[in-house]
Amino acid sequence: MTQTHFGYRQVDEGDKAGRVRAVFDSVAGRYDLMNDLMSLGLHRAWKSYAVAVLAPRPGDRVLDVAAGTGDLTRALARRVGESGCVVHTDINEAMLTAGRDRLLDHGLSLPTALCDAEALPFDAASFDLVSVAFGLRNMTHKDKALREMARVLKPGGKLAVLEFSKVAEPLRKPYDWYSFQVLPRLGRWIAGDADSYRYLAESIRMHPSQAELKAMMNDAGFGHVDVHNLSAGIVALHVGLRC
Repeated sequence: MTQTHFGYRQVDEGDKAGRVRAVFDSVAGRYDLMNDLMSLGLHRAWKSYAVAVLAPRPGDRVLDVAAGTGDLTRALARRVGESGCVVHTDINEAMLTAGRDRLLDHGLSLPTALCDAEALPFDAASFDLVSVAFGLRNMTHKDKALREMARVLKPGGKLAVLEFSKVAEPLRKPYDWYSFQVLPRLGRWIAGDADSYRYLAESIRMHPSQAELKAMMNDAGFGHVDVHNLSAGIVALHVGLRC
């Protein structure tokens, strides 16, 4: 059976999705608190920037992939208004349920779908915009997921991929120390799970670089891709236009 990476470990391709699901089942209840602690609140600014660059308009149809607890979904819904629609999706039921409940708490009843980004259950050319924030790196076949996102976009539609990336070299050593020494301890203290946060740190290192992801998006059907490095490359926003 073909092997793929799960953090730094090699596992059978067929096993990765289940392992990733177990990670997010474990952290779903404290996911938002951990995001605030891990990023010192910066994840909120990164997501706000992504929404501003994606520039949804009233009436747009938007697909939020790997939407988790729904931070980005909520911000997008505010921009498209009642005449638009944002579909909140995730492969993990625990995360999807937490996100749906949070959206309802904010007065938003949005379409919610449990689905795999590598086989999206939507018609071709059915969305104006697609977003995925901090989810692509956990997908087994990133190229397949990107092709699916291109398929469901209308020609000229935009995909925004917000993801951890390759940090600027002067920050690499302190960033590695923080990722592998501090994050697992935070995970143990706050979420009772050090291993899941160790995996998340490893998965960032295994994710394609800014240039590699741009090339993958070009191959998937995005003719023009802009790359925005945020916080010295800790995070990068890739925005692609569907051919």
